[in-house]
Amino acid sequence: MTSLFDPITLGAWQLPNRLVMAPLTRNRSRGTVPGDLAVEYYAQRATAGLITTEGSQPSARGQGYLDTPGFHSDEQLAGWRRVADAVHAEDGRIVAQLMHAGRIAHPDNTGGQEIIAPSPLAAPGEMVTADGQKPHPEPRELRADEMDAVVAEFVTAARNAVDAGLDGVEVHSANGYLLHQFLAPGANHRTDEWGGSPENRARLSIEVTRAVAAEIGADRVGIRISPAHNIQGCTEEDPADVEATYTALVSGIADLGLAYLSILGDPRSELFAQLRRDFGGPVLANDGFSTVTSKDDAQKILDDDLADAVVVGRPFLANPDLVKRWEIDAPLNEPNPDTFYGGGAEGYTDYPFLDDAS
Repeated sequence: MTSLFDPITLGAWQLPNRLVMAPLTRNRSRGTVPGDLAVEYYAQRATAGLITTEGSQPSARGQGYLDTPGFHSDEQLAGWRRVADAVHAEDGRIVAQLMHAGRIAHPDNTGGQEIIAPSPLAAPGEMVTADGQKPHPEPRELRADEMDAVVAEFVTAARNAVDAGLDGVEVHSANGYLLHQFLAPGANHRTDEWGGSPENRARLSIEVTRAVAAEIGADRVGIRISPAHNIQGCTEEDPADVEATYTALVSGIADLGLAYLSILGDPRSELFAQLRRDFGGPVLANDGFSTVTSKDDAQKILDDDLADAVVVGRPFLANPDLVKRWEIDAPLNEPNPDTFYGGGAEGYTDYPFLDDAS
């Protein structure tokens, strides 16, 4: 039987175990630049088979939340170089999650950058700004002749990430952000070649992924999807349409030989199994968005041959040495939700290692 602690090859990377640290927004990059705390935080977690960074904007207009890092300025890249060097010094591997927030944004957080989306539909809910919570504004609909520029933002950011020393990138096409906004009928009301049919709605994710793979090598690229997650107004409520949309997306990238496909959803669903077959390469399962994935949950996914590796979030927040703790069945630190977003070292780099607690 395959164990969580068995090695695996994902594209260009040889992973010592099958536990992948999920992308986790922490809002601690002052001025959008990863600093000393980020260097320490990621290095502490280097025993994960693979670290996926927090969602990081490929361009200034791609920023959604306060104090999230980017991959588009010299200062940001210098910060990421320090992070990558620290992770590699601990024999770890780290990829950048490229997250364009699209309409999940507010100009107060982006220095006045305009908010863009597939359609002029405001996202539900509010955005936290320095002046408190404010409703999401109505975004400007992207013109068809602007799509190449969107693709280019991802390509440049991917090149920047690799040049800064990270091992590759994850294209974020999930969780209600820009690429997912194009996929979801609830957010994409277009009737041109970028909307309407499942194939058209999948087009931007396909073009971004193929262009990024061409730039840095497909074996250094993964993609994250969340079919029918129905979050942040990205509603996908017709099962037949969901199947057609994500089949079109996966079929449009399957020939590339990407490092992985990461799916947030139920790994026991038929759609998950179908997309795994269609992809034909390594698939990562993330079933812990609404519940916390336990060691037994993660191992059961491998035991039942539902995926090749498992993405884990909150346990890594509070347990920098999670791999060791799970391997020897040691007790876990409990995460403090009050310190998830923003702040300093508390709840970020001060969780004890097993050796410190003994």
